[in-house]
Amino acid sequence: MITVTLYCNGQDSACQAVKALLNELEREFPHRVIEIDINRDRALKKAFEARVPLLQIGPYQLEGELTAQRLRVALGAATDRVTQLEKIGDKGYRDRVARGQTLTGGDRLSLWISKNYIHVFNILIFIYVGLPFLAPVLVRNGAVSTANLIYRIYSVVCHQLPFRSWFLYGEQAFYPRQLAGMEGVISYEQATHEEQIDIFNDRWFIGNAQLGYKVALCQRDVAIYGAMLIFGIGFALSGRRIKPLPWYLWVVIGLGPIALDGFSQLPGIIGNVPAWLPVRESTPLLRTLTGSLFGVMTAWYLYPMIEETMLETRRIITRKMATVEQLATKEN
Repeated sequence: MITVTLYCNGQDSACQAVKALLNELEREFPHRVIEIDINRDRALKKAFEARVPLLQIGPYQLEGELTAQRLRVALGAATDRVTQLEKIGDKGYRDRVARGQTLTGGDRLSLWISKNYIHVFNILIFIYVGLPFLAPVLVRNGAVSTANLIYRIYSVVCHQLPFRSWFLYGEQAFYPRQLAGMEGVISYEQATHEEQIDIFNDRWFIGNAQLGYKVALCQRDVAIYGAMLIFGIGFALSGRRIKPLPWYLWVVIGLGPIALDGFSQLPGIIGNVPAWLPVRESTPLLRTLTGSLFGVMTAWYLYPMIEETMLETRRIITRKMATVEQLATKEN
């Protein structure tokens, strides 16, 4: 017997008409109907509201004007397919049928993740971008060993160069290199009395009582993950209705500026470069701007695509849950 899944918007007249047609064809094409009210799940409602009544008959999907002729063709094709698969003893088909009638713990976990993934992402990013700010707080309050642990962990994923990081509790919020050409601020060279930058040693400088203590993520990374967090919160508040960003906009607006600003600093770090090669150092404002653009555009590109995948997961598991509930009701 084949399974027909009918997605309806409550008990609307169009859905009732399709159910009546299916009932008339039940003797000719034995089947069971699994009815799913899209109002049970906000994501299903968002995806199917304009398409219901929607029918899933085996691998075939029908929508629009559902006439008896269209239903007869789809039911016949699905019945012939099932008959052939059962005749040849297709193990994959039998396994799929069995899985479709059993609700596992993995299914429940997948359903929970598909509904709550954006909240999980936001919490994880909040922790990831928040811990680096905890490090200078800990140093100032005497918990140096715990702070050093945070610095060490984040040193794996970030250069932590102090002249490209934010500082807390000091004279300034940042100490740029003289090469950045920022007037009216104390440069890193002036603050540390260093004549020449040594990136391999300088990255371990966390600050002092006068200068303050650096955040364990650089300015650009703070901007990237901070922007992703802000977009993620907005995406959740919108009901995940924001449409995906075209890939070329992500490349041009998101990737282009950060790549240009970041890579153009390399000659200033390497030293002994040809005279014709421009030597520059970015500023906290530019790092924050390009990092924020990259973070927002990346989240805008990825999150709607992830939502589409999660929506399909919810659809499959909701269908399975409805099937299991109906089979259990018949057995009782």
